Parts: sequence; structure tokens; C-alpha cells
Amino acid sequence: MQSLGMQVLFQGTNFLRLLQGLWVSLKIAVISMALSILLGIFLGIIMNSKKKWVKALCRIYLEIVRIMPQLVLLFLVYFGASKHLGMNLSGELSAVIVFTFWGTAEMGDLVRSALISIPKHQYESGYALGMTERQVFLRIIIPQTIRRLIPSIMNLLTRMIKTTSLVVLIGVVEVVKVGKQIIDASRFTTPSAAFWVYGMIFFLYFAVCFPFSKAAAILERKLRD
Repeated sequence: MQSLGMQVLFQGTNFLRLLQGLWVSLKIAVISMALSILLGIFLGIIMNSKKKWVKALCRIYLEIVRIMPQLVLLFLVYFGASKHLGMNLSGELSAVIVFTFWGTAEMGDLVRSALISIPKHQYESGYALGMTERQVFLRIIIPQTIRRLIPSIMNLLTRMIKTTSLVVLIGVVEVVKVGKQIIDASRFTTPSAAFWVYGMIFFLYFAVCFPFSKAAAILERKLRD
């Protein structure tokens, strides 16, 4: 009987549909992460501003993102925008907006911390060589900051991939939604399908996220050496 449950994964196009659902999840995560990196670098620089009101606004934004669950933000954008702003946003676009909003805040804080961690003598050495403030920032500070950020970026990407499972609740047909469809279609013929389908989804997430997690750990060790 257990083997019959496993067979549901390979009946018809079920396994291919799971892979297509995983691709939707990855697409949302990668697009959101790319936008978050670009906007987060800019935000991180702004967060180091000496103006108190700028720091206060950035802190409010960061705290809102950290306190508000991503699921609530998804509902606000997907349902709220449609009703109150008259915008017909697709589930995938809503997800990208929310994950970018969340990821930008996280990236901004990471960039801010990385910039603060650069020793002052790095700036002084650049000025001693006759570089302008802009040249010091672009040629010395930014390269070191990016190098320190790579492990954190990989960890954030892993978190973002896993969190895409929430988008099933706004109608996006990603891997969890596809799995639910397969289980519903097989509930009478294969009662044990849920175990095998969700087990395969676990394996797919693990296969995608583990390399990033392992690479981040290796890079962190190398940076400490």
C-alpha cells in the first residue's frame, strides 16, 4: 500500500507539475532578492546618514517590516490594493512586491552593519593616497562591504525561498498549491498520497536551500580566517 502512495508522484505529469510549481516559487524569490539587493544597498547607505530624521524614518520602516508578518503584508497588498486602490494585481506580482519590501529592509540593515564594521583606517588610507571621498567609497569600502555581505545574502535568499510557501494563500499556483491539487485528486484512490507529496515538497525545498546554506557557512568560515 505504501508503494501505491509513492506512485502518485509519477502518475501522469504530477512530478513535472511539482517542478513547475517549484519554479514559480524560485522565480518569485530570485526576482524579489535581486530587487532587494539593489534597493537594500541604497537603503543601507541612507541608514548611515548623519541626519536624525532620516535615521528615524529608516528605523520605523525596519521595525514595521520586522513586526508585521509577511502573510499580513501579502493580504494587504493583494486584497487591499484591489479593493481600495482599484488595482488588479496578480498573486505573483503581489508576492514580489511584498518580498521586495521585506527583503529591502533586511538588506538595508545588513549593508548598514557591514559599512559600520569597516575600520576607519581604510578610509584614512584612501585619503592618504589622494583619493576623493567618492573614490574611497567606490573602490575601497563598497568592495569590502559586498565581500562581507555574500554569506548574509545567501542566508536571506534561503529564507525568502522558504517563505514563498505563503503565497499559496493568495492563489499563486506554486509547489505547495500543486501538491494540494495532487492530493485532492487522489484522496479516494490513494489515501496516503499526502505523506508522499508533502515529503517530496520537503525534499525539493531541501535540495534547493541546502547548497545556499552550506555555501554561506563555508564563506563565513573563510571570512573569519
